[in-house]
Amino acid sequence: MLHLNIVPYCVMAACGVLSIIFFLKMRVKKASPGALYAKAITSVAFILSWLVLAKQNMNGFAMFIGGGLLFGLLGDIFLDLKFCYPVDDDVFTKQGFLSFAVGHVFYVLAVIFGVSGSFSVKALLCALGVAVIAALVVFFGEKAMQLHYGDYKIISTLYGALLFFMTAFAIFTAVFNGVKANLHLLVMGIGGVFFVISDLILSGTYFGEGKNRPVDIITNHVTYYMAQFIIALSLAFMA
Repeated sequence: MLHLNIVPYCVMAACGVLSIIFFLKMRVKKASPGALYAKAITSVAFILSWLVLAKQNMNGFAMFIGGGLLFGLLGDIFLDLKFCYPVDDDVFTKQGFLSFAVGHVFYVLAVIFGVSGSFSVKALLCALGVAVIAALVVFFGEKAMQLHYGDYKIISTLYGALLFFMTAFAIFTAVFNGVKANLHLLVMGIGGVFFVISDLILSGTYFGEGKNRPVDIITNHVTYYMAQFIIALSLAFMA
């Protein structure tokens, strides 16, 4: 059940869709400063979509969601700068990883501060279990997934664990504390699932062979922006 007026959100989301289309038309051809600017505009769109909802009900959950989205915007910029300035590829890639990791920490805090009811230890333990499994798959499944992490193996393992933890934590918390009262956390978790899909595609693009095709670029970005817009939309479902 929606608890806020989402018309302004829909307007911003529509602007975001248009900017995504414009960005992808440029990005598929070639990574360039122009594509970076278009990507930044799209990222600003999901920040503004959060803002129009947060203004109606500013609370701890909304503030931490905003922090996560902001660091997502920074991560967007860093990861495209690596294509614009290949000489600093390593620096921008690590800054991108760090920005998104900080964003996921904000999302975890959003779950803790936004849960309706008492904190669920079961949800925490289940999410930790998912995170451990994800870390093991990333660390030991490199060859099976036809990836080569190189110097990014530890970073990718830790980041993957954090991403899966955040997503599972939101979903399990909603389930164990009552979906009806915590529908906003379930919606946030759905956004996290799209985040996972996007990063799985991105892993192939960065660390695989022959996986930097137009279809990979498009699906990676579409699922990523779906994730961020859905996470922002979670505010509308918080009682």
